[in-house]
Formats: sequence, C-alpha cells, structure tokens
Amino acid sequence: MPCDGKKELTNSGDQVKSEEKKLKPCCACPETRKKRDTCIIENGEANCTKYIEEHKECLRSLGFKI
Repeated sequence: MPCDGKKELTNSGDQVKSEEKKLKPCCACPETRKKRDTCIIENGEANCTKYIEEHKECLRSLGFKI
C-alpha cells in the first residue's frame, strides 16, 4: 500500500477506484523521520533527542498520540 493514504480497489476486474485510508505513522512526517533516523545511525539515540522530539511533534500535529 502506498504512503499517500490511498488504496486501489478493483470491482469485477473492470473498475478501479481510490478509497481514502488513514495515514499511518510510518508514512507521516518523512522529513523529520529522515533527519531523526540519520542522526541515530550516525550518532546514537542518546545524542539525537532534538530530532526525536521534532519528529514526535510533527506526528502529534497530524493527530497521532505519541
């Protein structure tokens, strides 16, 4: 399933329609997630609290309960 929140469905093999799905946490906030992950890989989790907190804030702003 793509991260754009849409899922393709086929009916009778002929029709294709999009159905809106909820955004998953793994697909939300790709910019802050990338910065967080890169920092953790290069510096260790203990040294990346700034990026971890920025990512959590982004997720919270989208309605995730983190």
